[in-house]
Amino acid sequence: MSPGDEHDGYGGSGQTRTRLPEGNTGDVHGGARRPARGSRSLLTAVGVVVLLVAAIAFANRGGGDPADSSPSSGTPGTSATAPTGTRPVTGTDGTVPTGYAHDEQGAQSAAANYATALGSTDMYQKGPREALVRAVYAPEVAENRAADLDKAYGDKALLGRMGLQENGTAPQGLTFVARTIPVGTKLETYTPERATVSVWHSYLFGLAGQESKNPVSEAWYTKTYELSWTDGDWKILDVRQKDGPVPVGRDQRASASQDMADAVEQFGGFTYAR
Repeated sequence: MSPGDEHDGYGGSGQTRTRLPEGNTGDVHGGARRPARGSRSLLTAVGVVVLLVAAIAFANRGGGDPADSSPSSGTPGTSATAPTGTRPVTGTDGTVPTGYAHDEQGAQSAAANYATALGSTDMYQKGPREALVRAVYAPEVAENRAADLDKAYGDKALLGRMGLQENGTAPQGLTFVARTIPVGTKLETYTPERATVSVWHSYLFGLAGQESKNPVSEAWYTKTYELSWTDGDWKILDVRQKDGPVPVGRDQRASASQDMADAVEQFGGFTYAR
């Protein structure tokens, strides 16, 4: 769900802190429900698969249902992501925006920004990855999730197939690209304690540069986040992913590898969506 350098943003240097048209902001909490011990390991394994499936697919070049069934106090669905004037966030935890509003908008903002963070190059380096996981996951699941993601993202064979070095960085002369770009959010269910939000996004992944054997490609996914209002902020309990919707590609020529590398360096990634 970005990984690499701990700057003010994700997926490259010179990051810009930009607010996109509204669509995700809010905090909800109220006692996260602890999953049964027997099911926790299964949920953790599923979460790891969700986070890595896109990266593995790109490396090999082979080319969720909402979790909270609580009655909705609002009207979940396709409301426009228009500005409301609500203050976006009140602070940051490292490079992750935190302090979301305790309302529907806040929950959507949290989901979109967590998707961006967990889809960045930082997830491929141990220190930044652990900081991200502890910043966005609820305390009751963060410990297990951090340990499982260490095993998954630290796998040397996987990193090798991606063309990365063992520390999760790009070889000299190449630029590692991993960026999640939210297109929109959908509130599935909402109560002051729990919220389920789906984020439709595109994903750029690969190595940019003259000698790259894994050029930057684009894919489309929808991730569904189960969030809990915990300690005054929205935190993740579980994540699911499915492919698409995928738009029809335009008749555009792919850019040269160096042009792509230059663009990644010159255009900073967003640290705040909606």
